[in-house]
This record gives sequence, structure tokens and C-alpha cells, in this order.
Amino acid sequence: MAGTVHSLENPQLVEQVEQEAAQAARQLAEAAHLRRGQIVVIGCSTSEVVGHQVGSWSTPEVADAIFRGLNSVFAPMGVYMAAQCCEHLNRALIVEQAAVPGAEIVNVVPQPKAGSSFATAAYHAFRHPVALEEIRADAGLDIGGTLIGMHLKKVAVPVRLAQNHIGQAIVLAARTRPKFIGGDRAVYDETLKEGYPEFQ
Repeated sequence: MAGTVHSLENPQLVEQVEQEAAQAARQLAEAAHLRRGQIVVIGCSTSEVVGHQVGSWSTPEVADAIFRGLNSVFAPMGVYMAAQCCEHLNRALIVEQAAVPGAEIVNVVPQPKAGSSFATAAYHAFRHPVALEEIRADAGLDIGGTLIGMHLKKVAVPVRLAQNHIGQAIVLAARTRPKFIGGDRAVYDETLKEGYPEFQ
């Protein structure tokens, strides 16, 4: 039944998806050259992870495990996660307030049935969670076909990960880079092909 919260059918899946999430995070961090202060948008269908159609089998235990796996990599790096909510909240985002100073905050508290189990896990794990309607993230992980592209900076570049599944969900990843502008006579900084610069 759509929107129903379910208990985990396979308890061994918790440890598996936590490890797979951490591996995917490490691979994305390396490929995208992520650094302190940057933001990664995460879309996650726990339904897909446990082998059901998106939106049909919300599983909080799996969401918690995936969050732990991702956070074990990104938090020590100082990289922020933005957890994308489901379509019932118009794909709003839950993020640490410190990551988005000055952003326009909206008022919603995600629930597994309206927001997604993953966004709910993030809301409860973050120290000072806030909700935003949009963001321009530096990279992203899409776990289970949740469509995160609307929250990435331009230009998004696909990243192929060796860890291309979490549970039964397909994992797609992206990094971003600055636009090249100016046409045929323009001269470019070749180092920016790999992403945004770090200023000391």
C-alpha cells in the first residue's frame, strides 16, 4: 500500500546497506574532489532499496542505516548532506542550518509517509535541521531513482561509481563544474573542468 511504513523484512540488510552507502560516499567524494563546506544532495527511496516500487515500502531502519553510512564519510570531511524529501513535500530538502546561512527556510517536518524515511532520518540526526525548497548542491547521490537533478548546480557531470547499488536500488551520482562561457575565442582555466576552485 502506497505511503505505508514497513518493518524491515531482512534484518541482515541493515549492515549491508550501511557499508554500501559508505562505499558510495567515499567513491563520490574522491571523484568529485569534495571538500569542507560543500553540499551533497541525497535522494533515497528505501522502498527501492528493499526491492519494492518507489513510494510503496518506506522502511525507517534502512533509512537510518544509509544515513549512518553516508555520514561516516561526509561528516569527518566537513561536507554537508541535503536530504531530498519525496514528491509529497515537492522535493524540499532537510539540511544543517550551518550549511545554508541566509537561506530562506520553510516550515515542514518530514515524516516517513510525507517526506521520506531518509529525510526523516536526517531531520532527527542533524543538530539544527532546517527545511529549504531548493538548493544548488556541489554533488549528488540518487538512490533508487528519486530525481535529484533539480537541486544540483549547473553543470552536472555524471559520475560512475563502482558501488552502483545500495540494497536493490540503483545508485546514480553526479558532480558539478563551472559553466564554460564565451564561445570559440574564449580561453579556459583547464583546472576548473574538475570542479569548483578552493580559495584559501
